[in-house]
Amino acid sequence: MAQGANALAKQNSVPEVTFFEKIKPHAELVAAIISGILIAAGWILGKGDSQTASVIAFILAYVIGGFAKAKEGIEATIEDKELNVEMLMIFAAIGSAIIGYWTEGAILIFIFAMSGALETYTMNKSHKEISSLMELQPEEALRITDGVEERVHVSKLEIGDLILVKPGERVPSDGKVAKGQTTIDQAAITGESIPVSKDSGDDVFAGTVNLTGSLTVEITKRNDETLFQKIIQLVQNAQSEKSPSQLFIERFEGTYVKVVLAVVVLMMFVPHYLLGWSWTESFYRAMILLVVASPCALVASIMPATLSAISNGAKHGILFKGGVHLENLSHLKAIAFDKTGTLTKGKPEVTDLIVGDELDRDEVLLKAASIESHSNHPLANAIVKYAKETLEKELVHPESIEDVSGWGVKAHYENEDWKIGKADFVGRPAAESFSDGAAVELAAEGKTVVFIERNGQITGLIALKDVVREETKQAIDLLKSEGIYTVMLTGDSLTTGKAIAAESHVEGYIAECLPETKVQELKKLKEQYGQVAMVGDGINDAPALATANVGIAMGEGSDVALETADVVLMKNDLPKIAEAINLSRRMNRIVKQNIVFSILVIMVLIASNFMQLLDLPYGVIGHEGSTILVILNSLRLLK
Repeated sequence: MAQGANALAKQNSVPEVTFFEKIKPHAELVAAIISGILIAAGWILGKGDSQTASVIAFILAYVIGGFAKAKEGIEATIEDKELNVEMLMIFAAIGSAIIGYWTEGAILIFIFAMSGALETYTMNKSHKEISSLMELQPEEALRITDGVEERVHVSKLEIGDLILVKPGERVPSDGKVAKGQTTIDQAAITGESIPVSKDSGDDVFAGTVNLTGSLTVEITKRNDETLFQKIIQLVQNAQSEKSPSQLFIERFEGTYVKVVLAVVVLMMFVPHYLLGWSWTESFYRAMILLVVASPCALVASIMPATLSAISNGAKHGILFKGGVHLENLSHLKAIAFDKTGTLTKGKPEVTDLIVGDELDRDEVLLKAASIESHSNHPLANAIVKYAKETLEKELVHPESIEDVSGWGVKAHYENEDWKIGKADFVGRPAAESFSDGAAVELAAEGKTVVFIERNGQITGLIALKDVVREETKQAIDLLKSEGIYTVMLTGDSLTTGKAIAAESHVEGYIAECLPETKVQELKKLKEQYGQVAMVGDGINDAPALATANVGIAMGEGSDVALETADVVLMKNDLPKIAEAINLSRRMNRIVKQNIVFSILVIMVLIASNFMQLLDLPYGVIGHEGSTILVILNSLRLLK
């Protein structure tokens, strides 16, 4: 017993975090601060008679402050066989020390280290989204094998395994309910604020919280294939993939560094012979040029901004698979939408119930729902759901039921013969003339009509519709206000397509689309508008998502759609598309500001140096200060 208790205590104990582990993520910032303190000490000592101690303090400031960036630069140079900005800074600092400007060289290292710490902060901030997601998934699950409970790591769960999820616990892996009833909080995955009831056969997702009852869940996906893991993978991929602008800057950097070094070498000699400068002045101006011409601010113009924007998006339920897609969003001229599950909820709902004169509405609905409760058809499920929400009575049990495939259902109850189904199933002429032709008007509104017949007489009809999401109109109106053309691509009939298009406010619609038709239509849109996005959720949308310049998937969509898309709306919130486009525009605007500002600063500093107006201390402050300002400007995208 004691051994068991000790083992349990050991298992539950939290590993002690050492002081060094705590400060490790902030190592660059700590090194920069220590470097700053040593610079102050060296400057104070230099004012007195302790010149040797002053130089030692500066050397320590060089080593401590510049170690991380120097290591990074040397390793990158060896690996890529290409000089980089970090190497320029090392040469500039060493050059400053050679001509006796220890303080300026050390300040150069200090500010460079501070800008590096800011970049690391941006990177850590974006990685924080992954860390917070990782914490949501349990590491262990309670597996049930032949009635025996065993706690195992989630990586050992196989498809078909049964696990027990108790009230208050998070679901460890994707699966379906095998036994039990409960309410689950799915906010972490789908963004639904209201907990969802789960019954036998319903899907549950890793990372969601079981609130009320115990569940036996059958695993349907391996741990590395769950929706939860896909979300994490999407964020990781987004952070590693670079935008076209970033790739251009990185290609430009190597060539630029070579040019700067060549000009610096020429600067050491040419002004002496052509302009009559002294050797000291020539070398001094060459060192200033080495400092001010380094494209630190230019290199830092894009990546911090991209990472900040991706982090902001992830925090608000918009997952970008890379900087290229984030950058492309701002150029969109048209967006095509799938209908079912995208503009609409994807599930039929009862919108109208009409019964014959002098008949009891509740009685007709009760018996129709009781009969339909024995069917698994989506329309039947919608009717049963509507009856349960509307009536306060329990459903009855018919004496006999016969499912007539493709037509409807027959039933016998209390000496009455019932039929529920299509117009042709109950007789088209009678169906179309029932209630002054109400069925024709309802069908024109894009609704599906189910007829109810009792003893050969039509007693009522139920109209159902895949209703438009509440936020759809707002989302479409927002996009139209941004000057973006919106069109719906649907496999439904022309009548349904026209009705849904009008209700959802899209400017155009194309009905009766097969997956290949959607691809063809997207190609036409690209020819007409240039940059085009596709929004969808199903397997049939995957080819169109891949064809579009930017594919946008709904978070509750199929795995194929999630994998094919470039952007995922985790909360199925269509207005987030406009938000994502605005975020992209903000990012591109800030990137342009950064690039223009950094180039102007470099040009002004170089010109001032050639005119002999710029001293090294001001060159250091101007150059490194611009780098810090550029990164701070990028950090605005975190909010």
